Amino acid sequence: MLPELITEIPGPRSLALADELKRYECRNVTYTAEDWPVFWQRADGVNVWDEDGNRYIDLTAAFGVAGLGHGWSAGVMREQSEKLIHGMGDVHPTALKVEVCKLLSAMTFERWGEGVAKTTLSNSGFEAVETALKTAVMATAKAGLVSFKNGYHGLGYGALLGTGIEKFRTPFEEQLAPLCAQLDFPSTEDDLLRLEQQLGAIEAADVGALLVEPIQGRGGKLVPPDGFLAMLRAWCDCNEVVLIYDEVYSGFNRTGKLFACDWEGVAPDIICLGKSLSGGYPISACVGKSRVMDAWPASEGEALHTSTFLGNPVGCAMAVASLKEHSNDGTRAQVEKVSAKFKELLCELKSPLIKQVRGRGLMLGMELEHADGGCAGDVAGQVLSDMMQQGVFMLADGAEGNVLAFTPPFIINDEEIEFAMEQLQCALDR
Repeated sequence: MLPELITEIPGPRSLALADELKRYECRNVTYTAEDWPVFWQRADGVNVWDEDGNRYIDLTAAFGVAGLGHGWSAGVMREQSEKLIHGMGDVHPTALKVEVCKLLSAMTFERWGEGVAKTTLSNSGFEAVETALKTAVMATAKAGLVSFKNGYHGLGYGALLGTGIEKFRTPFEEQLAPLCAQLDFPSTEDDLLRLEQQLGAIEAADVGALLVEPIQGRGGKLVPPDGFLAMLRAWCDCNEVVLIYDEVYSGFNRTGKLFACDWEGVAPDIICLGKSLSGGYPISACVGKSRVMDAWPASEGEALHTSTFLGNPVGCAMAVASLKEHSNDGTRAQVEKVSAKFKELLCELKSPLIKQVRGRGLMLGMELEHADGGCAGDVAGQVLSDMMQQGVFMLADGAEGNVLAFTPPFIINDEEIEFAMEQLQCALDR
């Protein structure tokens, strides 16, 4: 459905809630201004309603979580919560945890011809990354890490080791171990040649893990040239390094294939998954080759790495439903169809601010730049505000915040896309 706005944006209820929230929440968490934010009340499909009753189109899928649509797995959540809402996932697990791990194995390493995979579940994407980094140390006895500039892997201390966006790392740099070498993420064939030289210059004797997004998400929707993952695979094999793909954002058909690495057909040793894994419940997964994951010792009653909500039955039930839907060829076909329309209309927009439209599937970005060298991130921020005023939610990516991001639910229709693009053209013209 198209937006329906019945108050000024933000409305009076959202403005009052923002004032109240500022009194009680750490001021670093939620950005507030005269024109931001609105407070969400409910959502369905592609639409979100705020506390003032205004209806919006969501081009974010709520950070990429609602790929199948807002509320898609709500019925599963309700049904499971009536049976068992919380369990003891690493002591007395449920059958649902078995099913999730089995499905993840089939969808990843078994499908890639690598045999049965093993999984550690957790709650958030950064926890899956930290599990993967711990696993690499277990498997190699080497603590060093290679990652990429502008990569985003979450904000926990372990995940920050590999995160390549400086504004997130700098305040905590003195508390981070000096273990990481960061390389340039390639976007051209020439970049790939330079990367080969950078890899050759690394002293790999102490490196246990290489962490990479097959397509950078938060870093600006950057798509590397063909051969990138094959180059990393060869280097890791030569140097006995665990290759870790962070597909928390790009996984589950977001890029038009089940996983972004499927575009090149190069399997990792470990893949980190989250966001659309359940469609709305905090659950993530570190999935790896059996020989790598079996570097962990067998549990003797006390796990070395676990958490209270590991394998939560509600999250697992929602994940089972979501995984089955993502395995459906029709889901990928839907992404292909919608993304073709979306990218076509994006490329038809005209503005001297537009530098490049890029991405794959429904993981698209529009990089903005100022001809005079000014901060395009400020322009992007104004575009987000202008679009919200017209009933469309968007976000911006990139180290400078100058890449407009488009990650809508897969079920967005032509009318909704066309409306959003008309509003975006108006916002770019202002």
